[in-house]
Amino acid sequence: MFLEVYVLIGSMFLLILLGLPLFLSIGCSALITIYFFLPDLPLELIPQNLIGGIDTFTLLAIPFFFLAGEIMNSGGQTTRIIRFAEGLVGNIPGGLGHVNVVTNVIYAGISGAAVADAAAIGSIMIPAMKKAGYSPRFTASINAAASTIGPIFPPSIPMIIYGVIANVSVGKLFLAGVIPGLIMGVYFMITCYILAVRRGYPRAERMPLGQLLKSLVEVFWALMSPAVIVGGILLGVFTPTEAGAVAVLYSVIIGAFVYRELTFAELKEIFKRTLVNSATVLILVGVSQIFGWVVAQSNIGVEIGKMMMAFSDQQWVILLELNILFLIIGMIMDPLAALIIFVPIFLPIAQSVGIDPIHFGLIVVLNLMIGLSTPPIGYLLYMTSALAEIEVEKVIKEIMPFLAVMLIVLAMCTYWPQMVMFLPNLMP
Repeated sequence: MFLEVYVLIGSMFLLILLGLPLFLSIGCSALITIYFFLPDLPLELIPQNLIGGIDTFTLLAIPFFFLAGEIMNSGGQTTRIIRFAEGLVGNIPGGLGHVNVVTNVIYAGISGAAVADAAAIGSIMIPAMKKAGYSPRFTASINAAASTIGPIFPPSIPMIIYGVIANVSVGKLFLAGVIPGLIMGVYFMITCYILAVRRGYPRAERMPLGQLLKSLVEVFWALMSPAVIVGGILLGVFTPTEAGAVAVLYSVIIGAFVYRELTFAELKEIFKRTLVNSATVLILVGVSQIFGWVVAQSNIGVEIGKMMMAFSDQQWVILLELNILFLIIGMIMDPLAALIIFVPIFLPIAQSVGIDPIHFGLIVVLNLMIGLSTPPIGYLLYMTSALAEIEVEKVIKEIMPFLAVMLIVLAMCTYWPQMVMFLPNLMP
């Protein structure tokens, strides 16, 4: 069994290091394992698993939410959300840092992708914060940390992928992230406040009530988008996939006819970006089915489960082991690839000790989002440091207090499952 694991995982990482695209690295490592260890398996099952992996109604939500996020960003919603957040919390010490966090919480209800959120919000907020007197390393770190809320708070692209892999309700997964996402936002703001007071960061003048109300009226329709998505799913009006379609229609109406900033000429580029982003994710999902099939046929997951159980069969110990594993995985792998590869291996182990798959999904996604803000991969670190025009090493040092906050929230989610499961349990 160990040799099969070494060949499967080792060949995948070797192919990645050699520069092969991620989806080919995953698929080829599965084919190599089949060739050496499973020669009797019918090869016609390979294309069947590949096509079957993406032939799922739920996965239609991915291009819908990508498209909704792109349309809202081009349709003027982002700038209005930032303006409203500035009026709401800009007068607190470290005001623009709080604006960044609040904007990410609101924007999380639209996009569901951390890197997209960091790019859309960071391109506006980072230059504004630097101009206002915030250090470049702080502006980059707060933007990187706050953008991790996106895949926790609904809707969430990683949650959709997990739901398909684990065969659980995506709607319940979405709701599982509401309370942790809001708590992360509050804790980020507390951390921002402490750092701002210590360093003497500026705060904006209090926005007059009349101007704040005017801003609220302007942003109202943008704020309604997350409410429509979450409320519709919670009330059973539509499924998460249908919610994505509703979000697209809603964003087009608001951007084109209410704010009048979205032009149909822009839709060509928006559709092109959406197609590329969606195809990148869906081809990973397809090859993951081959990878998962090989894992199942080789009994790799069963053997790893026996090893973990031999150490301890206590639920809290298994949770600690899984957290450590996924934290390490998140530091060295793309989150979607990590979900695709490792969830089929470790989900049965979690279920065997009574861990709810919804609870487990939230823990896994949170671990992988922490990995986005840590070296050596740290996509968010490199993106925000580039936007702030600063060395990534300085951002790594600066983001440590925010990483500590994420680990605290992770511990709360892990060992206080009621916090995660309260809203999902309200669904029928």
